[in-house]
Formats: sequence, C-alpha cells, structure tokens
Amino acid sequence: MLLHEVRPKRAPLYFPMVKELCHRCGKPVYPTDKVGPLKDSTFFHQGCFKCYICGTRLALKTYCNNRNNIDDQEVYCNNHVPNANPHDPPVQTKANGKLSNGNHTNGSERYPKDAGLKDIKIAHALKATQVSKPYPKIKHEGAKYIVDYDAQTRLELLHREDEDKLYQIFDENRQKELNEFEHETKEEWEQALADFARKYEKGQVDRKGKEDLIRHLTIKREKKLETITHRRKERERMKTTELIDKQAEEMLNLFRQARLEREHNEFEASSSDPPSYPTTPPPPMPPSCSKRHIYTDTSVFDQIDQIAISVAQSEVTTFTDLIRTLTDGARSDIDKARAIYRWITVKNLNVMVFDNDLDVNTPMGLLRGIKYGTESYHVLFKRLCSYAGLHCVVIKGYSKSAGYQPGFKFDDSRFRNTWNAVFLDGSWRFVQCNWGARHLVNAKENSRTQVQRDGNLRYEYDDHYFMTDPEEFIYEFFPQDAEWQLLPRPISLKQFETLPFVRSLFFRYGLRFTDSNMPAVIQADKTGAATISISMTPEAMDNLIFHYNLRFYDGDETEVNGMSLKRFVMQSMVDDSIVFRVHAPTTRPLLLDIFANAVSPGHYLTGQPIKFKSVCKFKITCESLNVIMVPLPECASGEWGPAKAYRLFGLIPLTHEDAIINCSQYCEIRFRMLKPLVEFVASLHRNRTDDRHLQRCCITSIRDDEVIVKVEFPDEGQYGLDIYTRDASQPNINGKQLLTHCCKYLINARVD
Repeated sequence: MLLHEVRPKRAPLYFPMVKELCHRCGKPVYPTDKVGPLKDSTFFHQGCFKCYICGTRLALKTYCNNRNNIDDQEVYCNNHVPNANPHDPPVQTKANGKLSNGNHTNGSERYPKDAGLKDIKIAHALKATQVSKPYPKIKHEGAKYIVDYDAQTRLELLHREDEDKLYQIFDENRQKELNEFEHETKEEWEQALADFARKYEKGQVDRKGKEDLIRHLTIKREKKLETITHRRKERERMKTTELIDKQAEEMLNLFRQARLEREHNEFEASSSDPPSYPTTPPPPMPPSCSKRHIYTDTSVFDQIDQIAISVAQSEVTTFTDLIRTLTDGARSDIDKARAIYRWITVKNLNVMVFDNDLDVNTPMGLLRGIKYGTESYHVLFKRLCSYAGLHCVVIKGYSKSAGYQPGFKFDDSRFRNTWNAVFLDGSWRFVQCNWGARHLVNAKENSRTQVQRDGNLRYEYDDHYFMTDPEEFIYEFFPQDAEWQLLPRPISLKQFETLPFVRSLFFRYGLRFTDSNMPAVIQADKTGAATISISMTPEAMDNLIFHYNLRFYDGDETEVNGMSLKRFVMQSMVDDSIVFRVHAPTTRPLLLDIFANAVSPGHYLTGQPIKFKSVCKFKITCESLNVIMVPLPECASGEWGPAKAYRLFGLIPLTHEDAIINCSQYCEIRFRMLKPLVEFVASLHRNRTDDRHLQRCCITSIRDDEVIVKVEFPDEGQYGLDIYTRDASQPNINGKQLLTHCCKYLINARVD
C-alpha cells in the first residue's frame, strides 16, 4: 500500500495538453506568459498584448476592441480604437444576439432588440449613412514595432533626466557668468567715472567728455556681452550635441538588441526575405542608386506627409509617442525618415515662440533645446532618427549659403554648416532639414506646396534636400571628411570653390551645364565675350521660361554710362540649350544671375506677371578690353529668336529660325499658326533713335493660317524687332484686349 502511494500519478484525462495560440503572433501561449482568454476567447503573450496601431502596452482594464467591426479580434489602446461614428448602425454581437457598443466592458443594453430594423425605410437609411472606418485592419506578423514601448519610454525618461541636469547646469553657469559680467562692468564703470571726475576737477575735460565716455563704455559693454554670449552658446551646443550623440547611441542599442532577438527568433524564415536593417552603422560609401530610381514623384509619400503635417499641428509630449505616431503608416525605413523630415520642415522651428516658464513635460517642452539655442535641425533630426531605429550622422563642413557669391574662398568660418546623412534602403542618403524647411509664399507661386488653412498663403518645402544625390549635393555642401562626400572620386576644397553656384531649382527642373567643366568664375575674352549654356530635358523645354539679371560684382549698380547692363546680354535658344552671351562693357567684374520658372502656355498667354527664382549665378571677369561694346537695342526682356513663339504660342517660323537676321533694306518674316491668334503687332527699336520715328516701318498681316511681318529699314544698322499677339479665346481685362510678347529678332540691315 505504501509502495502504491509513492508511485507517480497519471495526468487526469480532463487536464488540457494542447496549448492556446497567441492571436497576434500565432505561437503557443504558456501559462506564465498568458493574457486571456478575452471576451472573444482570444489569447495573447504578455509581450504581444499591445495596441495594434501604436504598440502601447495594454492591460485587461485598459484594452479596447474594435467598435465598428466585431470580426476584428485585435486589441487597441483608447487613442487608436476605431470609434463608432454617429451614423453607424448598432453592432450586433455574436455571443447573445444583442446590440452593443463594441467596448469590452459590460454595459447595459442600449437599444431594444431589432429596434427600428423592421421598418424598411429606417433600415435603408442606416445602411446608406455608413461611413468608411478610420483604421482599416493591417495584416502583418506580431507587434508593429521592433522595440517594446515600455522599454523605449523608460529609456526616454532617463534621457530626460540627464537633459534636466544639463539644462540646470546651463542655467547656473549663465547666471554665474552674468553676475561676474555685471560685477566686472560695474567696477570698470566706477573706475572710469572716478578717473573722469579727477580730470574734470583739474579742468582737463569738460561735461561733453562725460557723454562720450558713457557712450564708449556702453558700446564696450555690449560687445563684451555679445562675445560672452556667443562663446557660452558654442559651449552649450557642444555639450548638448555630445549628450544627444550618447543618447542616440543608447537608443540605437535598444533597437540593436531587439533586431538581434528578432533575427534569432525568425531564423527559420526563408532566405528570400529582404535583408534586415543593419544593427551597426555601415561605413560611408556612394549610394547604390540615384534618388530618381527610388521615387520621382512626391505623391508616393502623400499618406506619410499628411500624417506628419497633422501631427505637427497636434500636441505630443514624448519623442516615443511622436515617432510612433509619425511612422504609423510607414512601410520602410525611407518612409520613417520621410515622416521625420516632413514633421521638422512643417514645424518651422526657426519661428517658434516659447514661454519663459516652460514645462518640460509639455509639447513645447519637448523642443526646449530649440528655445535655448542648443539644439538645431540636424541635431533634432538625428535624435528622432534614433527613436525610429535609423542610423544617422551629423556632418560638418562648408556650404554655399546666404551671403555666398561665386568666386568666394572658404578661408574662414563664415560659411560653416552642418547637415545629416541617414542610412536608408541600403545606402547613406543626405538630408538637409534646415534648407528644406517651409517658408511662406504666394498661393500662386508653386505647385509643390502645402496649403495653409487660413487663406492665400502656402507652406512650401524643398524636396530636393531629402535623399539628395551626392553628385548634386556637392555643388552646395563640402564636408570636412572627404569620405562623407559619398562620391566615387572625392574632390578638393579648391575644386568645390570652382564649381558653379547653383540652387535646388536647377536640379528640380532637370537642368545641366552643356560644358561639364563650367567654372563659377568665367573669364571673358578681349572683346568682353563670355558664354553660359544650359541644357534642358524635352519636358523642361516645353514649359520653362528663363530670365536674367546683370550687375556689378562688387556693388548693386545695374547701369554703366546710363545704360542697363541687361542690354549687354543676349539670351536665346540653341537646339536643347538656353544660351546667355555676355559682352562685358567694362573690365569691372560682373555678376550674372539666371532665373527660371515653369509656366504653361495658357498662363503665359494671359499676360499675368511671372515670378522667377534663381537657378545659378556666375562671376564674369575681363582683364583687358580692346573694343568698345555697343548695347543691344532696347526691346522687351527675355529670349531672342522664334523658339518662345513656337513653344508657347504655336507659331512655326517659316523663314527665319535663328535669333539674328542679316538682310537688306527690306525683310519679310513668316509664321504658320497652330493656335487661333489674332491682332499681331510689331515694333522696331534702334539705339539713339526715337521709337516713334520707326512706327511706320512695320506692317503685319494674316492670310489664312500664315502671319506675315514686313519691315522696311530707314537706315543701315542694328535693329531690334518685337512681335506681340493675343489669343482669340482670352477674355477682355478691364474692357481692353491685352497683347502678349511672343518673339523678338536682332536684325542687321544693309541699306544701299
């Protein structure tokens, strides 16, 4: 009997041997790590029992079910649970056939069974007023975020404590420096005024000398305070950057551990799966492909951008919540970086206003580094990238920023700058949030803008500075470390100085220099001639309009001997290139600024003003000049030749395809119309000749679809011919028919 009692007992037949499966990841749930069963008989691992949208850790008292769809067995936090809309019909549960609001709590029965559904009209109305659910179910394996929400939040709180201590030290040091400065200034003033009093008693100075002394002491005090403040801010920025670098590394370590665990757990996955994000930052190397191979239209980021814009207008108190909200719809690491980039460019940190008593636990307190001037765009971008698990570095170097002109040397700290490189899609990519940040523009100016809610202003950001290709980035930014040029063959600082001064629009419009070795400083020949040629894509040729401005390099003067410098530049189309021929009238250096804008033919025909933006600048020098340059005839601004007439007005030149015409005393110019144009007017211009004396020299006529312009030149010489027209479909403006300039020629006439 005793022997029988010590035998191991067999397991009872009613003890379940089959383990339940986690609804989130589909793996067995053990009793020590089990949550459930829930009211819909589902089970979760404790680590999987998180909000399906944001990954927030949930409890049995805090989770919610989908209130719109009883078939959705996922769990949500209170902020992301799909709420029942006012016009949604009551949800009928499967368990008891009663109507419920979809919440997991047991509430009283809100509607009588089948209330109103017997009425066909009401049933039809309920069905017709159903709206789309705000949170469609996303199919993926396991929790959405790699790093546990609680772990990331705890680390952020530790980082916040370190920042609190650092900013407390900043405040103490500022107060200490200010007290020392005031004490030293007081002693200096007292000593200076005492010396002045002794000299005044001896008759060495008068009362006016006291005013001069106070003015001198005030200026000296302000300069000294400015120097102290500048040095203090530099120290604080350095300390802040060091702290954020350390914190970013700690946050990335959290992701590194999570990725290693996931790779270990998913070791059985097929080898065809895409490679995971690297656990350590790879060395700087040229990207595997250009930006245009990843995307050519920003519409691919419409959903990401809209979320970023919405979040920028809302209140978020932690970086963890901010990043998880921003990257809610992210499908890749590129989407994550894009969300951060757009949030920063929309936030417009440069104009944010902070209260003096700033609570660090508020949304504005999250960006207190901006208030103190210790954290900038590039530092914030790196910080946010670390919360998204992205490798990001801050790069220091030179940039052709505000105040720079072609020909400047980078021999001081005036043009020091910083930017980011972030590892995306298997390659390092440049990001410059500061230059891509929004600014206010006119509502009609550009289509690549985000419309502001309150009127005719738009917020414009520059997409060029997100994932910029190294071959384009090097035109504006030169890193201290040559490896971070990300070029197969890095260039020197001297070569960087000689590169043409171009802006982002140059690349957005798909422009390139016909001469790949075009320098920033162009040396004119002894006749003062210099040529700049810019090639265009077929798309750009159809809608780009160019303009230019010429002034002296060392001043703002735009005239020489009473004549506009613009008259010494000839702009024309040659094949697929826009060519600017400059004829310098003096040996004084010149600055040529070239502008462009994309304009449709319909808009141009309205005659409305066109706003141009700079695409590139050149310095033009002329060491010696052995000829006297004559300005071009004073015609309408813009390009010479019939190319514009064809692109925008549908006028095909039948007789003269070049901008320059050499003829006798008589000249006949013919076009064929492809559009219904009416009322052609031609005007003739010549240097030192009143235009009124040339009014009768031009005759225009229309025969079927041909336009004929006949010109008789009174004397031998160089003339400018302007041709104007209007579209028959254009309405009157203020009761008048406005003519639009369509073409101009430079004509050299010989009169026997």
